[in-house]
Amino acid sequence: MSAEPFAGVPTDSFEEENFLQIGDLLRIVWRRSWVIALVAVVLTGGAVGLSLLQTPQYQASIKVLIGQSQGGGASNNLGQDIQGLQMLTQTMAEVVHTRSVAEAVIQELNLDTDPESLLNNMNVQQTAETQIIEVSYEDPSPENAQRIASAIGRVFSNQVSEFSPSANAVSATVVESAAIPDSPVSPRPLRNGILALMVGIVLGLTLAFVLEYRDDSWRSPEEAEQVSGVPTFGLIREFAPTKKEKERVER
Repeated sequence: MSAEPFAGVPTDSFEEENFLQIGDLLRIVWRRSWVIALVAVVLTGGAVGLSLLQTPQYQASIKVLIGQSQGGGASNNLGQDIQGLQMLTQTMAEVVHTRSVAEAVIQELNLDTDPESLLNNMNVQQTAETQIIEVSYEDPSPENAQRIASAIGRVFSNQVSEFSPSANAVSATVVESAAIPDSPVSPRPLRNGILALMVGIVLGLTLAFVLEYRDDSWRSPEEAEQVSGVPTFGLIREFAPTKKEKERVER
């Protein structure tokens, strides 16, 4: 059963009062374009400005291959089990991001930092369905980022060799060394500016329609007819008072 308009109200009038036409929307956007532009410019400028004030961070990465070597003539059963090696790699990824590795790196390079700070700047992840671990390190200096990432690989490989049983030895080999990064990974003023511009346009449009909804003034005879439903028979122009008239009123 279809819904019908209220009795006594023409169908055309009912639809016009309840649905904004595309032309009305475009007129609102044009009339409030300064609001949209202001919000977009403020947000974009703020995002780009904050990005430029941040200290650039450089990232260097290494890749470590986790494997299992035979020892004492024992067969390498685990090496034949791909799923078992991938689970082992996942465990080794957790081992890299430990305090013992961070302390050894700090001691080797004589760094003026603490293990917690070093671990916060380190990121470790396993490449999906492989025995590869990617270790990355961020630092304001590209040279330090490369130096610390390389040290993490050396320290981790040595610790795995020391603590792994010889009969079923696990190995960690750096297969891709760290290079000195050419450009920072953060901040990204262009990306942040584009995102802020998009958000600013959406917020500006929202604010424009809110202001239009709260504004009950009529700007044209056509708009007065549309709202009131009464035809316009004439117009009375608004005249600005002259200087003499202002002086007479003030007296």
